[in-house]
Amino acid sequence: MAEETIRKSGLNAAWIARAKPKEKPYKLSDRDGLYLFIKPSGSRYWRMNYRFGGAQRTISFGRYPELTLAEARESLLEARKLLGKGIDPVDHAKLERIADTMAAASSFKAVADEWLEKARLEQRAAMTIKKYEWQLGLVMPTLGKRPIAKITTHEVLLALKKIERTKKYYTAGSVRGTCSQVFRYAIATARAERDVCRDLRGALVTPKVVHRPAITTPKEAGALMRSIEEYEGDALTRIALRLLPHLFVRPGELRHAEWKEFDFERRVWTIPEHKMKMRRPHAVPLSRQAMEIIREIEHDVTFSPYLFPSLRTQDRPMSDNTINAALRRLGFGKDEMTAHGFRALAATLLNEMGLWNADAIERQLAHVESNAVRKAYTRGQYWDERVRMMQHWSDHLDQLRD
Repeated sequence: MAEETIRKSGLNAAWIARAKPKEKPYKLSDRDGLYLFIKPSGSRYWRMNYRFGGAQRTISFGRYPELTLAEARESLLEARKLLGKGIDPVDHAKLERIADTMAAASSFKAVADEWLEKARLEQRAAMTIKKYEWQLGLVMPTLGKRPIAKITTHEVLLALKKIERTKKYYTAGSVRGTCSQVFRYAIATARAERDVCRDLRGALVTPKVVHRPAITTPKEAGALMRSIEEYEGDALTRIALRLLPHLFVRPGELRHAEWKEFDFERRVWTIPEHKMKMRRPHAVPLSRQAMEIIREIEHDVTFSPYLFPSLRTQDRPMSDNTINAALRRLGFGKDEMTAHGFRALAATLLNEMGLWNADAIERQLAHVESNAVRKAYTRGQYWDERVRMMQHWSDHLDQLRD
């Protein structure tokens, strides 16, 4: 009687719960061909038998209780619809799994991860990689799982507008540029046909360019150099603060300076390309004053590979805010002078001297020439002039200080 009732109305939760495993696998039939296949181990699977192309086939919809009775009946209905269209449900399921796998490999996140790995293999600077990871992390909640080929301009815009709403306008624009690089990589690897970020030009708020605060007059420079000489904080911080005006490299380049990069006999510091913003090695002539300041460092490579190690551990460089904090301690507000401002100071006063070729100054600032032909021509030029210029610059700083 119970079996007859099951055949007419189908299974229910109570009947399924009462069904116990047996020594051999057996079926508990529902209706319209659906049945629960129960193994001796107790595992239960929803299945359907059918014929296709003259052959007997079986499709499994999923495991109970992960797939409920109601969900199994929905899957059965979909399978019958496919059969009605002349489509084999098993083959269709295989194709869907392949499509899902390919979609996962072509998601925005998958492509972005590949692009980041390519950047690492190209030995991009660690800070650059970290910046890319942070920027892409801002849009992953919105775009990460989407197939990159199906992402629309509007979707990217919505993700960037979320950033804009936090008043981080520069960040939003920078993230757009990074996303654009990911889309271009997807195009090159045949997973997208166009860079939808290109259509967003002009769609985001363009913040007013704010130049880094810097002292740029001889009188102010002299006062700054006198203040630096009076700094009474940590000894290594004082040395870094005194050395930076003479070298006017980017603050991060000074913080990451390693002993192995210095040739004190030739008086030159060669910064490897992976530490440079423009991905090109950069040579810095060391003036007499710069050499004297470096000699004041009391440790060598046996203590730390860095000239300016962190206060917490000798295995990492000085914190990125150390020099700016020292300037604040000397009374220079963040709207007056920053560690990066020493570059503007040198560029301004060296150009105003009228003694040096502007290209020599640009090369010493490690600025990249945008014209490819001109860049190739100037690559090895002006070294002797730069050596003279750096010594003259140090002498000039001493004169301003005194």
